[in-house]
Amino acid sequence: MTRIRELDALRGFAVGGIMLVNTWQHASHEPYTGIDRTIEALFQSRFYPIFSLLFGISFVLFLDRSGSRWALARRLAWLACFGLLQHTFYEGEVLTDYALYGLVVLLPASFLPGGLPVLALGVVATVWATWHGAGPSLIPGLFLVGMGLMRLRPPRSLLAPVFAASALTSLVLTATWAGVAEAPGAGDWTVYSVAALSGAAAYASGLLLALRPWSSALLEPLGRMALTNYVTGTAVIALCTVPLKTGATRWPVLAVALTTVVAQTLFSGWWLTRFRYGPLEWIWRCLTWFRLVPNRLESGRDHNRPLPDSGLS
Repeated sequence: MTRIRELDALRGFAVGGIMLVNTWQHASHEPYTGIDRTIEALFQSRFYPIFSLLFGISFVLFLDRSGSRWALARRLAWLACFGLLQHTFYEGEVLTDYALYGLVVLLPASFLPGGLPVLALGVVATVWATWHGAGPSLIPGLFLVGMGLMRLRPPRSLLAPVFAASALTSLVLTATWAGVAEAPGAGDWTVYSVAALSGAAAYASGLLLALRPWSSALLEPLGRMALTNYVTGTAVIALCTVPLKTGATRWPVLAVALTTVVAQTLFSGWWLTRFRYGPLEWIWRCLTWFRLVPNRLESGRDHNRPLPDSGLS
């Protein structure tokens, strides 16, 4: 249960980072300033790999708990429906990609024995995607890496060396990419992609090392309601797109992202003292099981805290 809570906290951290990057991507691109270089070097492409990895991890949790691949298929199909609805106001949604790759990659991989073959397949797929342009093509490989890690359950003692190696690699490659870029956003994209992936590994392992009870308790509600927070975050971006694009600088990005994440953190903490699942998470669960799932808590504390069902809940 301690590790489950840590995964929730890590997912909450990724939700906040994704909000910042998505807001930045929808803001004005002129002029290109120091804040743009900072976000590209430190945050761009660092959070969705964490999110994708967690999706693969939580896929195993749901399958172990439910024992039903048919339920998983239904759950992914409903996730695609959420994505299609979200696409009506936010074209950059990833829910349909997650649902599709979950169906065509994770479900078949769940029949493979053990964790090592799945992990190896994920590493190969991730390397291939990195070499051929990265982007959404990284998702299936990261799904499989997460799935393989969850089956293998590596010891916590690996966190420190993973953090040291990934942080150093990301620092060196990010500096290399920035140095060879001929124009803002240009350069060696393979180097950039490896720098981003190693940066994601450094953030994830570093956060898990640095987590304390108070910080974990702050991030867990944000992660437990990841689907609700991701969708509402994109709704905020859609509503703010015009002022963000017409602004003279991209500094308002920080205000919009920070305000949204703080509001989501407060709301998620308040909501989960009264309900077991977030609003969209509850709807998703009811649709998956074709029944009305009890959600309201009988007391102010959840004595039977549910395990996460997927990387977005």
